Order: sequence, then C-alpha cells, then structure tokens
Amino acid sequence: MHKIELLAKTHDRDGFDCGSEPLNLFLKHTARQHSERGISRTFVLVDEDSPTPKAILGFFSLNICQIKSESLAPLETKKLPRDVSAVRLGRLAIAKACQRQGIGKTLLVAAMGKFMEIFNTAGGIGLFVDAKDQDARRYYEQFGFVSLPSNELELFLPVKTIAEALASGR
Repeated sequence: MHKIELLAKTHDRDGFDCGSEPLNLFLKHTARQHSERGISRTFVLVDEDSPTPKAILGFFSLNICQIKSESLAPLETKKLPRDVSAVRLGRLAIAKACQRQGIGKTLLVAAMGKFMEIFNTAGGIGLFVDAKDQDARRYYEQFGFVSLPSNELELFLPVKTIAEALASGR
C-alpha cells in the first residue's frame, strides 16, 4: 500500500533517481534543509510496508507564495486584491522505475489535498506550478491547470477547480 509522508531521515533519498539530475539533487541535498528552515515542505510517496530506509517512489514540494493578481487571466482577477496568496508546487518527480504508472496523478492529487488543508486554515487562491517544458505544461493542463497570460509555462489551478476535482474523486 502506498502512503504519502513528510520527508524524513527514514527515507532513502540517495537511492532516488527520476532521470533529472536537478530534481535528484534537490531531494538528496536541499529538500530537508528547506523543510528545517521553513522554506518548503517535501512529501514522498513510499510503500508503507517497505523496510527503513524506505525507497521513495516519487515526491513533491510545496511552498507558500504571493503573486500579483494582474498576472492572472482577467476572469480570475475579478474582485481580488493586488497581492494574493497561493501555494506553489515547486517540484514533482517520479522514480524512473515507477514512471508511466499513474504515480504522477497520485502525487498531484495529494498536493491538491495538501493545498486544501492550507486553504482551510489560511486561505489562498489556488495552486501554481512552473512547467519545465511544453510536455510538462500539457501534462498539468490535463488536470485543469491554465497557463498565465504572461508565461505559458507558469500554470494556475484555482481553488474551485481543486475542490471540485477532489470532491469528484478525479
């Protein structure tokens, strides 16, 4: 059975390889430091029955962000103040051996759930992500993310869309 956990010393960061060296290095050298400093939180997907250190099947990181409402599409900016709070999906990666098995969707749904926890406590207009390329942009768009007018690789998923997706079990 798979389980989402906050990154800890009990996870095998060194054994993780998603095929992207910057993402591998973030997990191995930076993710726990950012967590300890309150910069971001990284969550990992593991097999809950695996021995310690648990192999990481995939991970995502979240951090609080603030954006200018004018960077959103005009329909989204109605009645918003100039500066608005949101959450940024900073990184999302799947181990090479687990790619193309639906784990990306599992991680993205978990990130949406974490966003809703934050929203219910502190508010926020939605989830942002910076796609690394056009393929990543298309991947996020299938979940309802929309490109910002100023940068097609910066995408936004409004809170309403997140709530609807989680409620419908998509």
